[in-house]
Amino acid sequence: MTPESLRAGFPPKALELPAVTASATVSDLGLRTGETIVIQSVEPAGSQGQVLRRIIASDNSCLFNAFGYVTEKSRDQARSLRQLVAQKISADQERFCEAFLAKPNDEYCKWILKDDSWGGAIELSILAEHFQCEIAAYDICTKRRDLHGEGQGYEKRCMLIYDGIHYDALALAADASAAEAEDVTMFQTGAVAELVDVKARSFVEEQHKQRQFTDTGNFTLRCVSCQQGLKGEKEAKAHAEATGHTGFAEY
Repeated sequence: MTPESLRAGFPPKALELPAVTASATVSDLGLRTGETIVIQSVEPAGSQGQVLRRIIASDNSCLFNAFGYVTEKSRDQARSLRQLVAQKISADQERFCEAFLAKPNDEYCKWILKDDSWGGAIELSILAEHFQCEIAAYDICTKRRDLHGEGQGYEKRCMLIYDGIHYDALALAADASAAEAEDVTMFQTGAVAELVDVKARSFVEEQHKQRQFTDTGNFTLRCVSCQQGLKGEKEAKAHAEATGHTGFAEY
């Protein structure tokens, strides 16, 4: 406990703590009988503030641009990150085989380079490995957190939030009016990251209560290529596999 976190009197003033010994008692603090002690929790450096959602454009590249925001404070990193992912997949065809990718390696590489192709868990795992950082991806609908890069000894963690069809960035800021330039988006793994995780989970819980998510099992989509109406993620995937169309818009 630090002196700033232990207060007494009216108005409450910080107590100067004596050296701790085996025989130390409350009376050593100079308190009177019946006096109230106020114990104030002090957050460690790097975890102060509140978690905020930083909006990323809905242009089918949201995962990449959200990651660009939390790493570079840039919403325009999709092209370079797509190229990086394609290079990593192409360079390791044994790991990224057809059974893993659900399509041939070279076909997947061409597909992920397209501006209208959505990224997902495969891309996040590659980005975590390349940038040597944990990526915590929070799902508003399920309130689940997927931690890509977990257990690899990485020293930093960043956070994204997913609403069922779209990724945004999560940042720690002093308050809701704080400028984005002051955002903290990378956190030391360990105690700091876990404290921020508690705040992020609380934020996700509130987003869930406000139904800030899309039910991918029942939402309606329209293919931007042929205008066919579709219901749910399964129909969208089946349509994409049958036609090669990958652009969809919610309606």
